[in-house]
Amino acid sequence: MKFNLNISQTIQQLLEQEDTDGDKRITIDDKGLKHFTLKNKTEEIVVEGTYHLSNLLQELVLAKENNHDFIETDAIFELPTNRISKMIRNYFWDGLTRTLDEKGLDKLLIDSKSKTEKPIIYVPFSDDFGLQYYQKIAPNFNLKVVQLPKIISPEYVSSINDEGGILALALKKEGGNTVGFPFVVPGARFNEMYGWDSYFENVGLLIDGEIDLAQSMVGNFAYQITHYGKILNANRSYYLTRTQPPFYSSMIREVFEKMPIKDFKWLREKLQICIKEYETVWMENEKRLTENGLNRYFAQGIGLPPETESGHYDDILKSFANEANLSIPEYEKLYYQRKIENKTLDAYFVHDRSVRESGHDTSYRLEGICADLNVVELNAMLYKYETDFAELIALHFDDKFVYNTTTYNQKYWTEKAANRKKLMNQYLWNEQESCFFDYNFKTQKQNIFLSATSFFPLWANCATQDQADKMIENCLPKLVYLGGIAGCSEEALSTISKDQMQRQWDFPNGWPPHQMVIWQGLINYGYDEKAQELIYRWLWMISKNASDYNGTVPEKYDVVSASHKVFAEYGNQGTDFEYISREGFGWMNASFQLGLSLLNEDLKTKLNQLINPNELFD
Repeated sequence: MKFNLNISQTIQQLLEQEDTDGDKRITIDDKGLKHFTLKNKTEEIVVEGTYHLSNLLQELVLAKENNHDFIETDAIFELPTNRISKMIRNYFWDGLTRTLDEKGLDKLLIDSKSKTEKPIIYVPFSDDFGLQYYQKIAPNFNLKVVQLPKIISPEYVSSINDEGGILALALKKEGGNTVGFPFVVPGARFNEMYGWDSYFENVGLLIDGEIDLAQSMVGNFAYQITHYGKILNANRSYYLTRTQPPFYSSMIREVFEKMPIKDFKWLREKLQICIKEYETVWMENEKRLTENGLNRYFAQGIGLPPETESGHYDDILKSFANEANLSIPEYEKLYYQRKIENKTLDAYFVHDRSVRESGHDTSYRLEGICADLNVVELNAMLYKYETDFAELIALHFDDKFVYNTTTYNQKYWTEKAANRKKLMNQYLWNEQESCFFDYNFKTQKQNIFLSATSFFPLWANCATQDQADKMIENCLPKLVYLGGIAGCSEEALSTISKDQMQRQWDFPNGWPPHQMVIWQGLINYGYDEKAQELIYRWLWMISKNASDYNGTVPEKYDVVSASHKVFAEYGNQGTDFEYISREGFGWMNASFQLGLSLLNEDLKTKLNQLINPNELFD
């Protein structure tokens, strides 16, 4: 129902009465009356409770921005899941979408992780079209355009540490204009296109019918592999030497399956590029492929990663600074400038960069050993590549697929997958613990650390039914809490001192990619009922926090307390806004849309009543 009123005056009155802590939001932390009356010449509507009052504030702000003199009162009283899903579909994806062209460049030149004063864009050596385009528009942005060298070495990347800039992505001609392939950023301080975030964001985009945008994301990754040699951690200069968890075959496959008219030329091109990534990024000996035939993360680089926040490495640097009779900032500066040599630190930062390449920055599972580990999730993902290649070639290319003068068939990739599965069972499976664990190929021992990543083989369909049954019975309960799956078990941190810094990917925090992967893994092995429980727990936590905190949809949660108030490391992205959340957070948005698409109707009804999951599940 349309309700006419003075928008600006009502916003002011509402905030004066209900926003008692002055943060321009209405939350359960405010001590207002929790009761507000809307009045005009003919009508009166009473709005009660934090959730409805915060909806009112959001609707008033949207009306003001659209120069309306009315609000739709139905929106104030929407059911929580309907409202969150609508906001994601109608507002958040748009708020997170970027284009690296004249129209969209302004937004992307903002980078809170870099101290560079003049904006810089780096263009690949092999992209003449992009170079000419950016040189042409550079004066409009006071933009410095730099062509990257043909060979991008760690030494080169180190030399531009203090000149951080955006990395060019794909462009196309459209109606006589040059435009960038659009893409979705995670949000908040992460204002660029990320590797594995993009896969999970794509899952949400496809559910919401954004097929063209999802296809464009795949196109940008094709550009990255072609011109940068890998899918980048993200398209900033300080990420040039590292990649991220490989989900490209899944992206390609899922976008293709959603195409209303199947584009087999597109599929062929993208599959060829994905095979290139598999062979040149992941399967080169002594890099990310180890002697035992399994894979690891191995990011190159020199010195401290420049994108980290000041003070992040103080605990690591302290003893070296004391030994050198320097303050920590002085020592860090000299080491960063390579005026101090420290081979121990050099080795540490190989592992640290590899942790960042894994996407799990940071976790005690990987701390100080990441580059020595055949990690479960990476090998499960590459198994998925191999089975995806086998199935796509058999289904769509008559079992004959040519890439780089080599002809592949289903049998070739099926044998690759079978061999990887055998090696995973040999090195990663622990029968006594009923679980997959990372394998340290240096010490030749498993790293017994129960993580949500132990369940990636179920997502990739490379566990046996017996293994899945044992894991779900013996290991899963150690990860399940009020709000869903924790990053690791509490027991896994038993050797970590309470005085040590909490790592954001560990207990008690829970993350969207882990939930989404485990839901699918459970469904793959016939555990639909358990999947429903875990989906409900996660969506309840999102809905409860959004209802209590003015529509907040953040990067991660504390799943034990079921709260968005997480203070580990960088805090929680997506929580700093006024009046109305404009973006949510990329993969959290996707997890909500996916979960809602999978949840049965009875549980959806209970979810809208915000019934605590512990009242529904044992």
